[in-house]
Amino acid sequence: MTVIGVLGGAGTVGRVAVDRLAGENLGELRIGGRDIDRVRAVCRATPGAAVPRRVDLRDPDELRAFCAGCRVVVNCAGPSYQVLDTVAGAALAAGADYVDAGGDVTAIGALKSAAPPELAERAAVFSAGVMPGLSGLLPRLLATGPLARLDGYVGGAARISALSAVDVLLTRGPRFGTALAAWRDGRIAPGALAPLHEVTLPGFAGRVHAWPFLSAEVAGLATELDVAEVRNYTVYVTDAIPPGHWRRRGRTTRPSRSTSPRSWRRPRPTSPPPARTTRCSSRPCPLQGPLQGPLQGPLQGPLQGPLQGPDLWPRAA
Repeated sequence: MTVIGVLGGAGTVGRVAVDRLAGENLGELRIGGRDIDRVRAVCRATPGAAVPRRVDLRDPDELRAFCAGCRVVVNCAGPSYQVLDTVAGAALAAGADYVDAGGDVTAIGALKSAAPPELAERAAVFSAGVMPGLSGLLPRLLATGPLARLDGYVGGAARISALSAVDVLLTRGPRFGTALAAWRDGRIAPGALAPLHEVTLPGFAGRVHAWPFLSAEVAGLATELDVAEVRNYTVYVTDAIPPGHWRRRGRTTRPSRSTSPRSWRRPRPTSPPPARTTRCSSRPCPLQGPLQGPLQGPLQGPLQGPLQGPDLWPRAA
């Protein structure tokens, strides 16, 4: 019987992963976590075969025993800056493929720095969440050839755990991306974009705020898909953003008469995009609905090739 291990299966992200995997009926689920009572509760609520295991990823013996016999190990435990490649190494050593819902460039770098020989035959996929993750998959689904321009809008409002918040705060700095930058003609163009206020964007209800951020994932995507220009924005649906946060080198979008963010002036519209333009928006909520079906097929086939790179070690042919 196929066994899929889900580490951190009683957490916020882990419970969603367990529900989706159980719905696919892929085999027995081995759900692990430090709080065995919470893990057992998840198993009781999960249809199909679900086996609880107490495991602390900081204990090498417990982690090794958890991974033994698994076909795939899905890591939903965090924070990523502490986990790094710990679980990946144990999963690969046990002969399992590895999927990490988090794990940004720091975790990938840790595994690359001392790549285990098992990577020649097993796969390790990092950043399998919304951003990075889905934000890099959707453009690949939409792209049918070289693009003149790609606009990406990623964000929304969703509850995240304290550990996820720590990861968000730590993924700052040049290794992760460049604020206010665009991608133009094969290179990063610093300071090319300004924040957008109270705008209507595809895929988002009502008016939102958008902050330009060219992530490392998107920069790699632009190179791989040969996109002439990329504009990528992080979208906020809240008005609880300090006005000073939108200041940009002397050019500021600020309140005209009132201090209320809803009275802020909208930026003047830019020129129309070129004819070959792909607009892509990604929010947490579509994962629970319309996106689930279209993504099931491509994720198992055509996307495996384009995804090869820093975020994926493919199975050897």
